[in-house]
Amino acid sequence: MAGDGGPVNDETAIDEAAIDGPQGGGRRLVLLRHAKSDWPDVADHDRPLAKRGRRDAPAVGRWLGQSGYGPDAVICSTALRARETWELASPQLRAAAPGADPEVRYESRVYEATVLGLLMLVREFPSQWRTALLIGHNPGMAELTAGLADPSSDPPSAFPTAAVAVLGVPGSWADTAPGEAGLLAFAIPADMRSE
Repeated sequence: MAGDGGPVNDETAIDEAAIDGPQGGGRRLVLLRHAKSDWPDVADHDRPLAKRGRRDAPAVGRWLGQSGYGPDAVICSTALRARETWELASPQLRAAAPGADPEVRYESRVYEATVLGLLMLVREFPSQWRTALLIGHNPGMAELTAGLADPSSDPPSAFPTAAVAVLGVPGSWADTAPGEAGLLAFAIPADMRSE
């Protein structure tokens, strides 16, 4: 069931061979909405994490590592709240998955991106990345999850702060298309902390 911190259902809890397909080109796209932000009197781009966000972000990193979703690369919005989410998640990811050392790119196109803009960005990912973590904002993260997921995957109806969706993308990044990804997992911070 969506939101339980594990596989969404038996049909989407597929193994690596099913993601890879016959050509071994499958990828995992991990979509993370930044953790809960504060609302001080600053520009939106400069909003920091709130206390709850500083608590949730490390749980995300730990969950990613323990669940086997450690990324080869992280593409993070340049907004302060997204950067702080990664800064707090990354030590816990490394603790849960020793040796995890993803390439990190801060990408201004993720901030205020449309779903089409995010899809175009995903299509630019280098082919050597097998698992990529995209840290961004709503509505983009929710819309990209719903847009890429096969409708039978039962995409989440809500995408709260610090939620993670893991999509199995068949083929190459360049060929990523709507409605073709399997929703492998969806988790929210409460699920992550209870594990």
